[in-house]
Amino acid sequence: MTLFAPVTGDIGGRVIAHCDVFGKLDGAVTRVLDRGFVARITASDSERRKLAARIEGYEKIKNYDILDRRIHKRIIPIDPRSTLLLGDGKRMECFVIDISTSGAAVSADTQPEIGTPLAVGAVVGRVVRHFDDGFAVQFVQEQDIDGLEHKLINPST
Repeated sequence: MTLFAPVTGDIGGRVIAHCDVFGKLDGAVTRVLDRGFVARITASDSERRKLAARIEGYEKIKNYDILDRRIHKRIIPIDPRSTLLLGDGKRMECFVIDISTSGAAVSADTQPEIGTPLAVGAVVGRVVRHFDDGFAVQFVQEQDIDGLEHKLINPST
């Protein structure tokens, strides 16, 4: 990734960039520029595939190749790690891909059937759709955007 910034950093220095559209990008400086730097993103193969899909989707919307028909704006959480609570009481770690006031996209080691009730963090919803790397949860009640990320990511605090 190429970043324009008022500081440059040192070659090999760690960089964490929080992007509204793409989420948290972690990497190391590989080249210094006059007004910024180039960093190599540190990510697993799965994380790279997810980032590539986000970039591709963003490009299509940005270039008007497709319309963004979403009613509610999506937000990428700063820390995407959360917990799923299933109806049988089973808890498991999950990765929150993005959130809105009406739902969330989630990736986990399981893919519950459509219609399954569950909680993402402290917010209750139902699985409404599957996609390659996860599933979509529609919340039972629309949430206030203020504090929503905290409810999803840190429900016990």
